[in-house]
Formats: sequence, structure tokens, C-alpha cells
Amino acid sequence: MTLSKDQTVLITGAANRLGAATARALHQAGMRVAIHYRHSKTAATALRDELNATRADSCLIVQADLTDVAVHPRVVDTVIETWGRLDALVNNASTFYPTPIGRITEANWDDLMGSNLKAPLFLSQAAAPALTASQGCIVNLIDIHAQKPLAGHPVYCAAKAGLGMLTMSLARELGPDVRVNGVAPGAILWPEGELDDDAKREILSRTALKRSGTPEDIANTVLFLVRDGGYITGQIIAVDGGRSVHG
Repeated sequence: MTLSKDQTVLITGAANRLGAATARALHQAGMRVAIHYRHSKTAATALRDELNATRADSCLIVQADLTDVAVHPRVVDTVIETWGRLDALVNNASTFYPTPIGRITEANWDDLMGSNLKAPLFLSQAAAPALTASQGCIVNLIDIHAQKPLAGHPVYCAAKAGLGMLTMSLARELGPDVRVNGVAPGAILWPEGELDDDAKREILSRTALKRSGTPEDIANTVLFLVRDGGYITGQIIAVDGGRSVHG
């Protein structure tokens, strides 16, 4: 679809990092952007003010703990009540931390599955009527580790693998009215405090391009799927510098 100032996107976890880069890219392309956040109120408010300074009344923020399914209709309704429509949902919000075997707790399971799989499913369900009305789309942020397990992170990897299958399943369930695709980042932003320089170099050595990507690489892929991918659904695009083909 061709983006215009009347079209709207809801991006979860969009106050920082990949979510914020995606919000900026879609906003620059002409969309109105609803920024969801859980705890990062200061960053979300600053980003809203930045985008509204560029184009008035083009960005709003909405706070919610998306692991609580009961709040999902309110999140969607906030966008529709403000702007009258919803054209795209980007499920970006995620928790990520190690869960070594022998130390996994039920709380770890509930948190990682809740943010990475449960929330995208139920928020997509809540948004489906509005997206059907607008012939819109969903983009899920997955991970290359949904296919290539990351040592010490079995619960996170399982959750993202589930999100990959959910992406394909929703494409089938919501077609022909709603397109559903995924983006699987590779080495884009390093986990804070987890890797030293040697570990980073070793990871990059296993990519075809031998370098890390940028948040804008992810944001531009999301923009492509929303704006230009009118005949693409049920696909997961790896943005990983060739890690998935390098062996």
C-alpha cells in the first residue's frame, strides 16, 4: 500500500533500540505512529515529542504490560479512537535474557513466552478486525535464533521459534484481508553487557558480510513489508548479513 498521513501503525516496545528506529522510519515515510511502551516512559515521551515536532499530531504513546491480555483491546482502541483506523501492527516488544538448563524457573518461562509469543498472538487477535477493515498488515520481529539456537537461551529461542510459526499461521488465518510477515534480525544491536569484543568478533566472523548491521537495516525491512510488500505474506526475512547461509 502507499503510505499517507492518514494511515497508522502501532509498534510495540518502540521507545528504544529497534522499535524506535522502526517508528522513525515509518513516520518519515508518512505514517502516523503509535508508540507502545511498558516501562520506558521518558524515552517514549521524548520520541513522541520528536516526531510530533516534525509533523503535528502524528505520534502518540500508549503504556501497557502486554503480557496481560486484558489490556490489548484498550491498546488497539486508543489508536482507533485517536485516528479512526489501524493499518499496520508491528510486534516488536520482547524480553531477552539467558535461561541455562538447571536454573530455568516457571517465572522465566511465563515472562519470555509471554512477551515473545503470547502478546503478539493476542494483540494480533485484538487488532484483526481493524486491520481487516483497512486491508492492513502485521510484521513480527523474530530472531535468527528461532532457527539457530543460542547457547544458554532455550526458552527465548523456543518462544521466537513459536513466533515464526505463528507468523505463518496468522498469514493463513487472516488472509486474504491481512498480510502477516516476519523480520529475523541477526547481529544488529548487541545485548547489553553480555558479550566482550572477542565474542562479538567471533559472531561476526560467521556472517557472509563480516560486519554488524544497524537498526535502520531492520526498520527499512519493516517499512518494505508494510509499504511495498503487497503480494508478500507468510514470509520471514532474515536480516543477518548472511549468517543463516554461512554454516
